[in-house]
Amino acid sequence: MHGREKSDSAIVATKPANKAWKRAAEWVEPRAGTKGNTGQPHTRRAQNRASVSQGLERVRQAAKQRKKERFTALMHHITIDRLRDSFFALKRNAAPGVDGVTWRYYEAGLEEHLQRLHAQVQSGAYRALPVRRQYIPKPDGKQRPLGIAALEDKIVQRAVVDVLNGIYETDFLGFSYGFRPGRSQHDALDALATAITSTPVNWILDADIRSFFDSVSQDWLIRFMEHRIGDPRIIRLVRKWLKAGVLEDGEWSVSEEGTPQGAVISPLLANVYLHYVFDLWANRWRRREAKGNVIISRYADDVVVGFEHEADARHFWDAMRLRLEEFSLVLHPDKTRLLEFGRNAAGRRKRHGLGRPETFSFLGLVYICGKSRRGAFQLQRKTRGDRMQAKLRQIKEELRRRMHEPIPIQGHWLRQVVRGYFAYHAVPTNSRALVAFRYHVTNLWRRSLRRRSQKDAMTWARMTRLADDWLPRPRILHPWPSDRFAVKHPRWEPGA
Repeated sequence: MHGREKSDSAIVATKPANKAWKRAAEWVEPRAGTKGNTGQPHTRRAQNRASVSQGLERVRQAAKQRKKERFTALMHHITIDRLRDSFFALKRNAAPGVDGVTWRYYEAGLEEHLQRLHAQVQSGAYRALPVRRQYIPKPDGKQRPLGIAALEDKIVQRAVVDVLNGIYETDFLGFSYGFRPGRSQHDALDALATAITSTPVNWILDADIRSFFDSVSQDWLIRFMEHRIGDPRIIRLVRKWLKAGVLEDGEWSVSEEGTPQGAVISPLLANVYLHYVFDLWANRWRRREAKGNVIISRYADDVVVGFEHEADARHFWDAMRLRLEEFSLVLHPDKTRLLEFGRNAAGRRKRHGLGRPETFSFLGLVYICGKSRRGAFQLQRKTRGDRMQAKLRQIKEELRRRMHEPIPIQGHWLRQVVRGYFAYHAVPTNSRALVAFRYHVTNLWRRSLRRRSQKDAMTWARMTRLADDWLPRPRILHPWPSDRFAVKHPRWEPGA
């Protein structure tokens, strides 16, 4: 089949060169989890051990078979069982919203609360509460606004997300990865690395949308949702969450733009918005306008696009800027850039006296044009320095708070922290960053222990033994991107 016919479901979308007779390095394929599962029931066991309704499976099948159908009856899928599942999926120790209700308090009278909540949702009496605004530090030292929703709002939002995912997961394109069922950050990292390594890519557009979650047009968002959602009660629920507003320092405010960051529903709404604003448009652009290969990877509002030809890259950049402006979005002028990258970048730049190829970041890792031990091109990835420093500052502050705890308790906590850090960052070619992180954690622990007494006897030899007893050793935990990508997306199987 011709590459253009396959492109609509690309995992990292790639446009093969015209009249290409060989398989492109990044041929398109169905999303993970679809092959072999379409005829199986997607059910879970509820808390009362009764089977969850098969209704959502029928919704999924209808959405898959009839791409332009509007679903006019969805509210009956918001059942008490689904609300109960949503409640138990929430974090037990999460901060409460403006009503002060905690998970433990709600659990004490769970069935009574759920009966009342279900009746309110079905009758239209449910009212969304404003989110409580807090700020968390970003790696660059700035503050990121975070909205903390009330517990019942979280429960209803999660139930609605479960229903809407049955529709939108059949619509979303393969190169969209952010906050989707069965897809993780490492899936996006693997797909991008595989595409750059296997596809003729010479230019990378690293795009950043300025204040995306605060800039979303609520009117456009509702219009986009109404393409598929014809149940006015579901649309009314979404409007209630958008208009609930924010409570900050005792003052309530509401805006015509943006979605509440931190809300359960926000990632899905963001994906719906960018699906219509960017994904469908970019997919059409690369098929109709591009002269060479184009790869696309998007994780929420973080977009990376690779091009074979510089002219394609510059034309896409200009067209993307205009496209986003039509829907109230703006590319960040300082963080969006076009750079020469790929297997031929080092040689070309050396001939022009431009030095080594630039690097770019995606999901916390820096992408580098490197070389293997044999001198061949090798895409290398390492941890962003600012992200590591931010994590070390958090560990330092927590160690200061835990200074007088027994060493085994400190060691147990540090083991969990280092293990969690390695679980994400232990990718091939990132060994040096792992070693450096463990060394700095050990040094911070040593300095914390030395402050406990003026008669300090914490030598490096003793500290090394403590680190060996408690801290995991740095080692690569993830396979090479192309190996895992091939396993998750078996493109060469019949019917793939």
